[in-house]
Amino acid sequence: QVQLVESGGGLVQPGGSLRLSCAASSVIFSITGPMGWYRQAPGKERELVATITSGGTTNYTDSVKGRFTISRDNAKNTVYLQMNSLKPEDTAEYYCWTRTFRDYWGRGTQVAVSS
Repeated sequence: QVQLVESGGGLVQPGGSLRLSCAASSVIFSITGPMGWYRQAPGKERELVATITSGGTTNYTDSVKGRFTISRDNAKNTVYLQMNSLKPEDTAEYYCWTRTFRDYWGRGTQVAVSS
């Protein structure tokens, strides 16, 4: 079993910034698999935002390239998502993800971008 706990969501104005954090823990597994962030807006399907391997290889969905940066601290089993130049269309529930034999998900943190 792997537990994922997100933090850092909130309400921000367009053009603002937020930093999401996700701490992973497990009493059975080492957290060596990929980690990342997905999001789900109301009425829409969950979509990939960004992923990062333990070696630091990153992948982003096109709509966030140049605005969001994913990073990872392997010693702390923590993944971060720095979100800059936020837009109203970035409003969604953001979920932390990792894969260790199977997919694990956090409970989500809400990001709302509105003036």
